[in-house]
Amino acid sequence: MAGYKPVAIQTYPILGEKITQDTLYWNNYKTPVQIKEFGAVSKVDFSPQPPYNYAVTASSRIHIYGRYSQEPIKTFSRFKDTAYCATFRQDGRLLVAGSEDGGVQLFDISGRAPLRQFEGHTKAVHTVDFTADKYHVVSGADDYTVKLWDIPNSKEILTFKEHSDYVRCGCASKLNPDLFITGSYDHTVKMFDARTNKSVLSVEHGQPVESVLLFPSGGLLVSAGGRYVKVWDMLKGGQLLVSLKNHHKTVTCLCLSSSGQRLLSGSLDRKVKVYSTTSYKVVHSFDYAASILSLALAHEDETIVVGMTNGILSVKHRKSEAKKESLPRRRRPAYRTFIKGKNYMKQRDDILINRPTKKHLELYDRDLKHFRISKALDRVLEPTCAIKTPEITVSIIKELNRRGVLANALAGRDEKEISRVLNFLIRNLSQPRFAPVLINAAEIIIDIYLPVIGQSPVVDKKFLLLQGLVEKEIDYQRELLETLGMMDMLFATMRGKEGTPVLENTSDGFPENKKIES
Repeated sequence: MAGYKPVAIQTYPILGEKITQDTLYWNNYKTPVQIKEFGAVSKVDFSPQPPYNYAVTASSRIHIYGRYSQEPIKTFSRFKDTAYCATFRQDGRLLVAGSEDGGVQLFDISGRAPLRQFEGHTKAVHTVDFTADKYHVVSGADDYTVKLWDIPNSKEILTFKEHSDYVRCGCASKLNPDLFITGSYDHTVKMFDARTNKSVLSVEHGQPVESVLLFPSGGLLVSAGGRYVKVWDMLKGGQLLVSLKNHHKTVTCLCLSSSGQRLLSGSLDRKVKVYSTTSYKVVHSFDYAASILSLALAHEDETIVVGMTNGILSVKHRKSEAKKESLPRRRRPAYRTFIKGKNYMKQRDDILINRPTKKHLELYDRDLKHFRISKALDRVLEPTCAIKTPEITVSIIKELNRRGVLANALAGRDEKEISRVLNFLIRNLSQPRFAPVLINAAEIIIDIYLPVIGQSPVVDKKFLLLQGLVEKEIDYQRELLETLGMMDMLFATMRGKEGTPVLENTSDGFPENKKIES
């Protein structure tokens, strides 16, 4: 091994990413499972009781899914028109749903036909919920009314007509069976008391209200509408505590974590934001492929379900903690064997002989030592290395380029091998920490394989994508250099205005420091 120096693997820190406890907690989900529904997913609701099934409202159907199933275990489709919402009762046995024809239906989870039908609304019902006593249902509709229904008698108890626009969201208090809250497109959020037959509190959100959420304690209320998420203190008469504006488009749904320490909001900008309920700062964010309409969390945050406008239901399950298998313990040497002679003091005539430490080379270093450059590159392009530790792959590419043999290592590859190289470049070229090295490698590949374009449709597609990425990255760097040039000019102008000191000789021959004002 004498004469060979192993390749120094350079560390490339990920810019802008700060690892926190929230990052570790919310990233601890498996790859999402995507389920295609018949239409936009307008509502998702988890059962509060085991086995924590969830109801999905899309088009004219309500599907009940098991927490780990990809196919519905039950379907309710007895609707004349589109269903907009469905909510489980506290015991998980009953489900209430509202539809576009103004009907409110009550289902038993063990059956299929509706147990009760409440007729009274003249337009689409967008929000339904059970009161805390489990025997009444609250509904809000596009006819500007809010109704309270009695389940045993299937009759309407109260009607509130205080909203002046569509009532699109609502929730009932978990503690008081007489209190419930509704949000409307008239920009207001109202709290109603069934004992007074009128609203007891009203707050102005300032935008059409899309979602409301009441904390389990009943002391805080969250409203969402427009780009704003606002938190109100109900114990102080609806005083505004904080107004959050972290989304770029309309916020459509709200959700609270199981511990109550984190608030989640989904928006049409395809993002789910996670807020701390103590500082109300964003602690994490999820990205999705389409605009988000609904959001729900399972018990203990084990599953997060997001419904989107394109009819896709994204389901993420938390990773299970790997249990270490208990292997039979081998008998090891006693402790005194290891410490034998540890405290021995060197005597005057003793000669100390150090045991040489043997250094082992990595496989790619062995290949480089014997000038097997193509094989060394193939080793670091294996998925186990290229995906988990891309900095090793980039360091080997950089070393091959330093030796001047990168073009030889990239040349003469078949379709499978060149696809592996192109996949790595496409995946990592846009990362600023790898861009300087990979842009050079991409230009070499383009120069080598441009004459043989057209022989493989798979390679051609990736080749064109890589070429577009390289051109885009070069444009970004050119714009960055132009910006740096403009900044340098501004700084130079500012320094010029401060005055330039020069040395001039006086009459007696000694230099004098003078400042020339520009």
